[in-house]
Amino acid sequence: MEPTLLQTDVDPQVIADGVNLLWVLVATFLIFFMHAGFAMLEAGQVRSKNVANQLTKNLLTWSVGVAVFFLIGAAISGVVGGDGFSLTLAAENPNAWVDWLFGAVFAMTAATIVSGAVAGRAKLRAYVGYTFVLAAVIYPVVAGMGWGTAGPLTAAGVLGDVIGTGFHDFAGGMIVHGMGGIAGLTAAWVLGPRMDRYNDDGSANVIPGHSLTFAVLGTLILAFGWYGFNVGTAATVFEVTESGDLALASFATVGRVALTTTLAMACGAIGAGLVAWLKTGKVDTLYVANGLLAGLVGITAIPDTTAWWGAFVVGGIAGAQLPIVFEFVEDSLKIDDVCAVFPVHGSAGIIGTLLFPFVAAPGVVDSVGAAFAAQLAGVAVITVWTVAATAIVFGAFKIVGQARVSEEHERDGLDVSEHGVDTYPEFGQPDIATDGGHTEGSIRSDGGEPNDGRIKMVTAIVRPDRLGAIKQSLAEAGAPSLTVTNVSGRGSQPAKKGQWRGEEYTVDLHQKVKIECVVADIPAQEVVDAIREGAETGEPGDGKIFVMPVEGATQIRTGKTGPDAV
Repeated sequence: MEPTLLQTDVDPQVIADGVNLLWVLVATFLIFFMHAGFAMLEAGQVRSKNVANQLTKNLLTWSVGVAVFFLIGAAISGVVGGDGFSLTLAAENPNAWVDWLFGAVFAMTAATIVSGAVAGRAKLRAYVGYTFVLAAVIYPVVAGMGWGTAGPLTAAGVLGDVIGTGFHDFAGGMIVHGMGGIAGLTAAWVLGPRMDRYNDDGSANVIPGHSLTFAVLGTLILAFGWYGFNVGTAATVFEVTESGDLALASFATVGRVALTTTLAMACGAIGAGLVAWLKTGKVDTLYVANGLLAGLVGITAIPDTTAWWGAFVVGGIAGAQLPIVFEFVEDSLKIDDVCAVFPVHGSAGIIGTLLFPFVAAPGVVDSVGAAFAAQLAGVAVITVWTVAATAIVFGAFKIVGQARVSEEHERDGLDVSEHGVDTYPEFGQPDIATDGGHTEGSIRSDGGEPNDGRIKMVTAIVRPDRLGAIKQSLAEAGAPSLTVTNVSGRGSQPAKKGQWRGEEYTVDLHQKVKIECVVADIPAQEVVDAIREGAETGEPGDGKIFVMPVEGATQIRTGKTGPDAV
């Protein structure tokens, strides 16, 4: 029995337009969700005192950048790309804004990459200012050159005429990721390294991020969103033929795009892990995660043309170069690229773009030499423009003293200095009292020698939630100076039982806070009484207080010794 066709009076063009618009919006939302991945990946790779700052930058990258791209950037891209000047807000067809939004999420991806390179020392105003310029001019020029109908890098553009063929970048391997990685490296170079990143002899100090868990989860979220990036770029699902029939458009090659994206992703992780193992004898988790992303970046320019075996090659090389390039940037260039944005996005994007003619499926490339020349020209033009524009913007901020925070603020952390918040207040850090404690008060002088002229240290192990009350009690006693450390231990407090996947375990080390207070002109017993008053709950586990003599003390700033130092 022959199959019957569904009869409908609906215009095939309406069906094609509706499906195409729906697909573009779904892909757009996937790409937007990549910002959650960037936020987690970058927050995991910075120190805990800079987490809120990094998250704020991610939020403002989208918020500021997408507004600027709507008002200015899209029009600039049209001019450079040969489509003429056209303000997005003046679009006659509201559905044209779907295309704008699809372009906007690509633009914001390029912008947010930069934040990972300058983490831990860039002033928020400098970063937001750069985001404004990137969304308004820097990225739109790159997108117009490479993706415009008559941009300089296209077959119809000036360079395209000279080199005989057009620059090929399917989903932004160079235009988005390569550009973002190069911009990040340039910005990090202009700003200089974080404090203590390098010793006087030039050797590098490792500054670990605070959460490997965040970094890996962010990586997986990015990988998920990347299907919107690559597969979503096959934006036209259906087209209407001259005979009026529906036919597959860009989706004719969507299977190749999905396959090569997946294989390159996998091989990127394998390549980075293998090289890390060969270099150190260990399979570094963060390198595996970053390598997975490098594999994705490497294939992003060419997933629609690459043979299946080419995906193995591109992903493997992109991942393998990661530890090598990161070490070169760190040790040879002395550039502090905090989140490795250049080896993940910059060099991986360049390599994947240049490999286009060598890994293409049969029949895709007519002349390997001409195709490589086009790719090389595109990479060179984008690199020169991005480096120059980024250096000018951050250089200008640096000249007026607004590029990076002060040494004091960098020591304290950007969370407090730039935002007045602490990402992890429950850890009981000494500058935070979540239950109303304060440190106001002045050290009193009793006029005599309350501790027989000696220095004493009062040490207490107490519940973390009592820290605020203890700080207030100590301030009222005239002893506001103290040192607080997070510790764990066991005493009279009973052990607890827990379960993990149905299996029971025992917790007998309890989270505590150790308070140390050194006194000279304040009786140690009064400090003991103040701590006990603030710490007591009447339940087992309130803690212990110890008083010990201090043999000597020296104030670093003045050189004073003995009680005068305290």
